[in-house]
Amino acid sequence: MDLDPTTALTTLQVGLAELSSLIVSYAFSAVGAVLLLIVGYVAAGIAKRSVYSGLGQINGFDETLRGFFAKLARYAVLVLVIVMVLGQFGVQTASIIAAIGAIGLAIGLALQGTLQNIAAGIMLLALRPLRVGEYVEAGGVSGTIEEIGLFATRLKALDGLYVLAPNSTLWNVPVINYSRNALRRNDLTIGIGYSDDIDLAQKVMLDLAQGEARILGEPEPTTFVSELGDSAVSVTLRYWTSTSDFFATKLDMTKAAKLGFDRVGISIPFPQQEISYRDLTKAS
Repeated sequence: MDLDPTTALTTLQVGLAELSSLIVSYAFSAVGAVLLLIVGYVAAGIAKRSVYSGLGQINGFDETLRGFFAKLARYAVLVLVIVMVLGQFGVQTASIIAAIGAIGLAIGLALQGTLQNIAAGIMLLALRPLRVGEYVEAGGVSGTIEEIGLFATRLKALDGLYVLAPNSTLWNVPVINYSRNALRRNDLTIGIGYSDDIDLAQKVMLDLAQGEARILGEPEPTTFVSELGDSAVSVTLRYWTSTSDFFATKLDMTKAAKLGFDRVGISIPFPQQEISYRDLTKAS
C-alpha cells in the first residue's frame, strides 16, 4: 500500500528526532563514562600509592604485604568505577553487585585451598613466626627460609634440597624456630664406666667449658649425673652459647670431652649385658 508523502515525512521526522535524542543522551553518558574512567584510573593509582606509603610508616611491616594491600586497594577502586560507568548507561548496578558477589563466592569455593594458603601467608608475614634466613621446623618440613610468598614458602634443607611448603602447612602447626632467640642451651651427655671417677669426669667437662670462649659465663656452665644406665653413668654438661655458635660449639665440645676423658683414663663403655645360666638338669 502506498504511503502518503506527508505521513512518511512526518514519520521520518519523528524517527530522526528520537534518534537525535538518543544520540545526545548516550553522548552525554559516553562522555560521563570516559570522564569516570579517567578519574577512576587516577584515583586507583592514588589509592595504591597511599596504601603502600601508609603501610610503610608501620615499623617492620612486610614488603610483600605492602604490595598486596596496595594492589588490592587499586583493584577495589577500579571495580567501583566500572560499576559506576555501567550505571551511566542505565544498567542496574544492584544486579551487577549481586552478580559480582555470586561470582566471588563461586571462585572462593573453587579456590578454597588456595585462599587458605593466601590467608596463612598474610598471617605469616604479619605475625612473623619465621623470617628469611632463619632455620625452622614445622609440619615435618625443616630448612632455612629463603622466601615467604602469599601462596607458599621456599626453604633450603640442610642437605641443600629445594623445599616448597604451602603456607597453610606452616601456619596450622607449631613452628620451632632455631634461629630466633639469641642464646641457646645445650646438654652434652656422655656415659662413663661405673668404676670411673664421677667427680673427675665432671671436673674435666667443666674445665673444658670454662676454657671455651664461645660458652657463656652467665648462665654459668654446670655438670651433673643425669642417669644411671644399664652399662654407664651418664654425666651431663649444661652450658649456654650464642645461637650462631651453637652447632660448631656442640661438635667441638663433644670431641674435646672424648679427648679429655682419654687423657685422664676415664672410659666410655660400650653397652653391656650380663647373662646368667641355670642348669635345669641339676635342679631336677
